[in-house]
Amino acid sequence: MIKRLAAYFKNYKLPAILCPVLMLFEVMGDVAMPWLMAQILNRVDVSRAAEFTTADIYYVLKIGGLMVLVSLIAMFCGAYSSRLAAIASQGAGAELREDLFVKIQKFSFSNIDYFSIPSLITRLTTDVNNLQQTGMMCLRMLVRSPFMFLFALIMSISIHAELACVFLIAIPLLTIAVVVIMKKAHPRFMAFQDKIDDLNTSVQENLTNIRVVKSFVRGDYEKKKFKKSNDDLTATGIRAVKLVILNMPIMQLIVYICIIAILFFGGRVVVDTGLAELTGKVYESTGLQAGDLLSLISYVTQILSSLMMLSMLFLQFTRARASGQRVLEVLDTKIDITDPENALTEVPDGSIDFDNVSFKYSKKAERMALADVDLHIRSGEVIGVLGGTGSSKSTLVNLIPRLYDATSGTVKVGGQDVRRYYLAALRDAVGIVLQKNLLFSGTIRDNLRWGDPNADDETLWAACRAACADEFLERMPDGLDTDMGQGGVNVSGGQKQRLCIARTLLKHPKVLIFDDSTSAVDTATEGKIRHALAALTDVTKLIIAQRITSVMDADMIVILDDGKVHAVGTHKELLANDTIYQEIYASQMKGDDADGKGIQR
Repeated sequence: MIKRLAAYFKNYKLPAILCPVLMLFEVMGDVAMPWLMAQILNRVDVSRAAEFTTADIYYVLKIGGLMVLVSLIAMFCGAYSSRLAAIASQGAGAELREDLFVKIQKFSFSNIDYFSIPSLITRLTTDVNNLQQTGMMCLRMLVRSPFMFLFALIMSISIHAELACVFLIAIPLLTIAVVVIMKKAHPRFMAFQDKIDDLNTSVQENLTNIRVVKSFVRGDYEKKKFKKSNDDLTATGIRAVKLVILNMPIMQLIVYICIIAILFFGGRVVVDTGLAELTGKVYESTGLQAGDLLSLISYVTQILSSLMMLSMLFLQFTRARASGQRVLEVLDTKIDITDPENALTEVPDGSIDFDNVSFKYSKKAERMALADVDLHIRSGEVIGVLGGTGSSKSTLVNLIPRLYDATSGTVKVGGQDVRRYYLAALRDAVGIVLQKNLLFSGTIRDNLRWGDPNADDETLWAACRAACADEFLERMPDGLDTDMGQGGVNVSGGQKQRLCIARTLLKHPKVLIFDDSTSAVDTATEGKIRHALAALTDVTKLIIAQRITSVMDADMIVILDDGKVHAVGTHKELLANDTIYQEIYASQMKGDDADGKGIQR
């Protein structure tokens, strides 16, 4: 995992290399400071302040100036290394996020269903941010902490090897504490990220459906629902953090014990100093001067603080490991629907064949959403699809552009198995006006050009007229330049549907699918749309509708019932022979014999 994630730094080699180098210089400066301070204290001891000479003052100023210079260099190196670490980690994170987004764009609907949209959003944001933060810490702390530990340990041993032996006890204790905490923290952080997914799901559903929430006055219910998700996230976070926070007090305890031990054993210096002053032989009996003792304590603090930094880094690794696994799970996901070798690049016509097609959304599902569908549609025909809720009408048409693949059987378009086409070529030849009308932020012109990026205004207006969208566009002051708002909030549901129809017509597809896409428009407008679409004689049209008037003039009407083809025929044939169709007709037409005008070939 580490090797794969580290590969994202390949385009940021220079900052990734310079950062540790500069950090090394900062460490050298930090380690040098206690030693320089010791030189001053050893040269000018307070016990003989009355004996200060000009040479002593000059020495203090020289060493003091050197300390200022070293601190400035260390500060510059530290600050610039932090900047380089940010450049490298943020850049690598951006590339990782881009790869994730590209991979998700290639996902089939089943892949997306497996992860869920909120989970994918969390992986693109929170998980990548965790990895970015860890990367930045690694570039700095993985150099600073080990070298700080090494240099400070060498200096401590050089000052007083016996007192430095205290680390032989402290370091193993710290290592054991970190390993135990890391091992127990990893599954808790995995659970924490899953709870973030749940919270994002709650937030997304609430904000997406805010109009429904307000219209049904379900704000209190949604608050309780959010509170539950938020409380679960909080509890899981506390459970993970309360283990991690033990690291700091354990580290501090060991640090304080080490300092106390050094002061206790090194305190004899003070006693020896008092005795030595009587004879005029200052510190000769101890082998340890006052400045050395203070610098030794500083080095002890540096050693143990470097170990604390390493432990915090390892704990960050624990959280990053959980995020890395989630990110790689997406990157390693096998995409269900891909382009075949030697794929066909052109769809010859709009003929559609379902040869004993069965489908289920999950391998674990016990029943088929579609079962034994055998259906043959000639190019240019108008096909109506009727059925009750849950009869798999949308599932049927989703198999045509390979939004899903059939579990068994074969779906053909233009006489060829859809699995033989390039996905882009197939989907470009199939236009779908979805049941849920989706528009994007930007102007109406921007949204319409999803169908044809190069369409001029004349072409756009022609498509709008065919979809009866010109009726309301002409009343808008900005026309095609009208801002849609996020998700098209500035237009009504019926206007959204007409714009989506116009957008799809701009593709000039060979197969045109309407998935209950005129449900939000009035019957008069729907009739105008059907009349305009009748001119597209070379386009195969599949119309999923709730209104029988939308399909009664179709060349063939397919009735689905519980995922199976119940009946196929014309309006007259079904009205004469099929009970389900008769019931639908009677309930909607209320006994009238009105024929209604439908789509013509």
